[in-house]
Amino acid sequence: MKHVHAGVLDVAFDEQGPSSGTSALLLHGFPYDVHAYDAVIPRLVEAGCRVITPYLRGYGPTRSLFDQTPRSGQQAVLAHDLLALMDALAIPNAVLAGYDWGGRAACIVAALWPKRARGLVTGGGYNVHNVPAAMEPMAPEDEHRL
Repeated sequence: MKHVHAGVLDVAFDEQGPSSGTSALLLHGFPYDVHAYDAVIPRLVEAGCRVITPYLRGYGPTRSLFDQTPRSGQQAVLAHDLLALMDALAIPNAVLAGYDWGGRAACIVAALWPKRARGLVTGGGYNVHNVPAAMEPMAPEDEHRL
């Protein structure tokens, strides 16, 4: 397990594959961790990818660098964590893949900083949420359709 200071975090991450390969960042969701990708990592490495699987904030050995850093799981914070990690590892762009919390981070980076996302793979669909409207019920027809 490697560590890097990225923004307000000391991020723990696994890195496999050639450093010259296409970077792929695999981002786990709640309540899982980097091992969610154990089956796919060898395939990506075999295809020549540089595969990075970080522990997201609040998980595993990833820690806040400062006591005053808010402990937040907001989608915008997760996206900034991802950008800070990419900057700390000097990754200009990468294939971003994730689900749940990791999917939110990947989708927001892809939407707001599209040049940083070489590709986007997200489980569960597009994960950017309208948080203020999240507790409002949808129209009955839409609820039924879903």
